Amino acid sequence: MPLAADLAAPPVPPIPSSQLLVFLLQVGSLLLMAFLLGRLGMRFGMPAIVGELCAGVLLGPSVLARFAPDVSGWLLPRDPARFHILDASAQLGVLLLVALTGMHMDLSLMRRRGTTALRISMGGLLIPLGLGVGVGFLLPGSLVPGTAERPTFALFIGIAMAVSAIPVIAKTLMDLRLVHRNVGQLTLSAVMVDDIVGWLLLSVVSAMATTGIRASELTISLLWPPIVIVAAVALRGPVAWTLRAAGRAEGDGPTVTVVVLLVLAASAATQAVKLEAVFGAFVAGLVITGTGALDRDKIRPLQTIVLAVLAPLFFATAGLRMDLGALARPVVLLTGLGVLAVAVAGKFAGAYLGARLSGLDRWEGLALGAGMNARGVIEVIIAMVGLRLGVLSPEMYTIVILVAIVTSLMAPPVLRATMARVEHTAEEQLRARELGGADAAPDGVATDGVGANGVATEDAGGIGTARSPAVD
Repeated sequence: MPLAADLAAPPVPPIPSSQLLVFLLQVGSLLLMAFLLGRLGMRFGMPAIVGELCAGVLLGPSVLARFAPDVSGWLLPRDPARFHILDASAQLGVLLLVALTGMHMDLSLMRRRGTTALRISMGGLLIPLGLGVGVGFLLPGSLVPGTAERPTFALFIGIAMAVSAIPVIAKTLMDLRLVHRNVGQLTLSAVMVDDIVGWLLLSVVSAMATTGIRASELTISLLWPPIVIVAAVALRGPVAWTLRAAGRAEGDGPTVTVVVLLVLAASAATQAVKLEAVFGAFVAGLVITGTGALDRDKIRPLQTIVLAVLAPLFFATAGLRMDLGALARPVVLLTGLGVLAVAVAGKFAGAYLGARLSGLDRWEGLALGAGMNARGVIEVIIAMVGLRLGVLSPEMYTIVILVAIVTSLMAPPVLRATMARVEHTAEEQLRARELGGADAAPDGVATDGVGANGVATEDAGGIGTARSPAVD
């Protein structure tokens, strides 16, 4: 009778030394370029994410592959198996980044802003969503991948047009000393709602992309997001107990480990039911912050490694998939300009309409549109999801990334111009004093440090705890 040892499968061999060398050089090159170009972008008043994406563009098919194809073929081989090793590292970074974004959301701020924030957020969400879906149906068939059905593709374009990026917006408001203003507070509140709805819609369209558009499958896809949310609410108690137990332990390690495990478990759960892993990570972040049991000082090491290493690596990897040479084709260039125009007009029109219906003046409405127009980090993540699912073609992926960059660059100058015409009220001055200065942030947004990709961090001063009066 054969021994159990004889029946055991041989151990999996380790990664070959040559492949390990290439992987280490890939990570090192991307991280170095992301750091240098991110810092350079910040010096010129741009979000660091612009430089980090450009790192991948320079090392990818747009530049390096064109001018040094042999070097590009060795450093970044097109073999999917080898590229997936790098991709997996970047995916871990984006899951933790999305979770941190959820942890920095102040749910009480949304409740305090009430009806006005809801009107603005719905206008800023539904109008660009509808316009984006319409554009998706009108785009040339050559830009729609054969792996995607047209309705799924159109809905995905709509979602990409509808989202905003609270990390970029929060940093922009802090840089311009506008967080204490009524417009700043309303912008943050409205964008929180937009982002939550955006993740819900992304989970649905992701399920549609993997299961197809059939009545039974679509019904199941629509049911899973609320089921996930109900389960998350039900688990708040155990999550709070676990976080408190980890917080009582000596050192930062237990808290960091528990937070990472919660994020990975939630991500795996939503991925298992054919929703996106990033949706689970976002819900995990909301649950963690909603318990009130998180010792934020103890997750600073996690924030540092995510914001300084893993997130820049993700954005540089996202840049690797951009091929700016595609814009040389007239159909791609014209499509890109059209999509950008729709994205900007839709967000401005939606926010402006919501603001006017809430009794705000035109300059406040335009300022809200300028703030909510910045798509940055969130749209890059959505574009990567679309490319991975086969919903976006490489050309449409490049267009969506360019929309994210251009809209993020537009926000500061337009906000500065519009807010110069909005009267600084006594209420806002009082709020500024209560928050500790004109550039103080509301609860849930750090005032003293901003991560390399625009996500507010706690490294230099922690999460602000002052509360501000409601404006509704």
